[in-house]
Amino acid sequence: MIVTSGTHDRAPGAAAGPVRSRPVRPVAAGAAVLTVGAGLGLRAVAAGSVAKYGGDALYTLLVLTLVVLVVPRVTPPVAAASALVISWGVELLQLSGIPADLSRHSVVARLVLGSTFDPPDLLWYAVGAGTGWLVHTAVGRRRLRAHGSR
Repeated sequence: MIVTSGTHDRAPGAAAGPVRSRPVRPVAAGAAVLTVGAGLGLRAVAAGSVAKYGGDALYTLLVLTLVVLVVPRVTPPVAAASALVISWGVELLQLSGIPADLSRHSVVARLVLGSTFDPPDLLWYAVGAGTGWLVHTAVGRRRLRAHGSR
């Protein structure tokens, strides 16, 4: 199991003693800010399907960073699965019309909940979750290597 905060289990073959690494929350917060910046940048330079579906993937990536921010010891597969379930849940909720109604009254609701169900969004949320899983795993391994010998 790869975990990147506090004292915890170590990777197989690592030296004896507790592994201490820097707190995960600042990294997750920075990743969230970068993800929002990437989304705004994508909207500024792209249009159509690229902006829409790229934004979908970034939406789920942002949800993943927020999951890690709230639960810093979460493993990459659980963080990715949680982000995907949340994103799919929001998308499926759009079938009810509730998000569309809320979006008419609030910019925040429109940004967080969207308004219209679009089946391809489900695939792009999975792309975002998969990308987040890979990045979270890579960051966790890097942090263990950098701090594992202490």
